[in-house]
Amino acid sequence: MNRAELVENVAKVTGQPKSEVTRTLSAFIHTITGALSHGDKVTLVGFGTFERRMRKARTGRNPRTLAPLKIAAARVPAFRAGKELKDIVNGRAKQPTLVLAKPKAAAKPAAAKKAAAKPAKKAAAKPVKKAAAKKGGKKK
Repeated sequence: MNRAELVENVAKVTGQPKSEVTRTLSAFIHTITGALSHGDKVTLVGFGTFERRMRKARTGRNPRTLAPLKIAAARVPAFRAGKELKDIVNGRAKQPTLVLAKPKAAAKPAAAKKAAAKPAKKAAAKPVKKAAAKKGGKKK
C-alpha cells in the first residue's frame, strides 16, 4: 500500500474528504520526523515505537573494486513493533473492529440561522392563507 492508497482507505472509513486526510497524514509524519530529529521517542501504545538509534562507524567494501571503505557513524530512524501489532500480524489475535464517532454537525453562525428561518416562516405562512381562503369562500 502506498500513500495514495492509504489516504483513500482512511477517507473511505472515516467519511472525511481526501484533502483533509492528506493534511492529517502529512501532519502526523511531520510530527514524528520532528520528534526523531530532536532525539525523542514516539510511542503509540499497541502499535509500536519510533526512535532514533546510533549506528557505529564500520568498514565496508566498494563492490566494483573491492577496496575497503570507511563508513561513518550515523543516526538512523528505527521502528519497534508493539505486542498487539505483532500478535495481529502473526495471526495470534484478530484485528479489533474500528469504531468511529459520528462527526458533529457544523454550527451555523447566528446570522445564517436567522436568514434560514425567515424564508421558512414565509413559506409556511402562505399555504395557510390559501387554505383559509378556499375554505371560507370569496370575501365580500
